[in-house]
Amino acid sequence: MYSYIKGELVEKNPAYVVLDCNGIGYIINISLNTFTKLKDKKHFKLYTHFSIKNEATTPVGFVLYGFAEEAERQLFRQLISVSGVGSATALLMLSSLPTEKLLDAIINNNPAVLQSVKGIGAKSAQRIIIDLKDKLEKDGISAEFIGEIHNTNKDEALSGLTVLGFNKAIAEKALNKVFNKLGTDVPVETLIKEALKIL
Repeated sequence: MYSYIKGELVEKNPAYVVLDCNGIGYIINISLNTFTKLKDKKHFKLYTHFSIKNEATTPVGFVLYGFAEEAERQLFRQLISVSGVGSATALLMLSSLPTEKLLDAIINNNPAVLQSVKGIGAKSAQRIIIDLKDKLEKDGISAEFIGEIHNTNKDEALSGLTVLGFNKAIAEKALNKVFNKLGTDVPVETLIKEALKIL
């Protein structure tokens, strides 16, 4: 129904935002990953997923979910296609793990990473991997695809480390270790600080 909504951020917290678009305030549920990308921006564009809830606990039957990146929305839609994984669980997974780490766990058959999310047991983790591994690879949604978005941060961090006098190849290895530990969605300053601990 809605592909994206672009407007003024009038309210934000880790669970949802209110975007004012031409005088209409849209309440949009978000992941923690998306929340961290909002920073202090006054205007923002969120890729949306429209859902109809038929639950007595939901006061309003229509719910909007918003994502800072198209890839995160695609992964959300894939997750809710798995039997037993609802919107709340999918959003919790995207809030608990960086998108690329979640993708990597599914594609490389690592259920332990998925089980680190509250409420995801061994059976659920295996079901998610079995249902989505081939789909994600077929659709071209991969950890490498997500990582490309953040290559600029890596390049800037690498440049900063070489300016500090470190060998480029050694600095790159240190940054790769940081990516493996924290994911690729990390600010340049954090990348440099964490790499310096290794170098």
